[in-house]
Amino acid sequence: MARSKTSQRWLKEHFDDPYVKMAQRDGYRSRASYKLLEVQEKDRILRPGMTVVDLGAAPGGWSQVTSRVIGDKGRLIASDILEMDSIPDVTFIQGDFTDDEVFARILEAIDNHPVDLVISDMAPNMSGVRESDQPRAMYLCELALDLATRVLRPGGDFLIKIFQGEGFDEYHKQVRGLFEKVQMRKPLSSRGRSREQYMLARGFKGQPLE
Repeated sequence: MARSKTSQRWLKEHFDDPYVKMAQRDGYRSRASYKLLEVQEKDRILRPGMTVVDLGAAPGGWSQVTSRVIGDKGRLIASDILEMDSIPDVTFIQGDFTDDEVFARILEAIDNHPVDLVISDMAPNMSGVRESDQPRAMYLCELALDLATRVLRPGGDFLIKIFQGEGFDEYHKQVRGLFEKVQMRKPLSSRGRSREQYMLARGFKGQPLE
């Protein structure tokens, strides 16, 4: 089957992308690794020995970055509905983290102790129709925030991909009420035409797991 002009443009852009080439050179599974690396360089959200939950982890680019920084004394639990090839010292839980059974497995993996950081690079499969894509993207953000408020320690941090559009302002206000400080980041490795940004919330005000 012949490829459409749109898919041909995407393929050319993808393979010409310097971050794709860097990922291949540096051994990262996706160009997304550099988005987290840029946030880490600026904000130092990852430290050795931390406990981290990575949502929407497949194919594993953010988990690779995280595991290298937190080291063998840290703990990383990655989850996705898709399969992900194993990464040393990373506990991967496949399934929908909003399902009670999958969430229970995440709690078991963190030994029911509060975590230091929740990160999420999740996005729905985009159709290109903003009227339907934006609500689906915001719904994923709401789900990730719900999990974060249930597992973060007081003072913990939350980093999530979010798209400008309907629902953004309300979500931003909600996150500001839960954390001491909220900042927006647009890494250089995020394609300029993309509406994606990263919301970094620091200093969770809530209660620890019982």
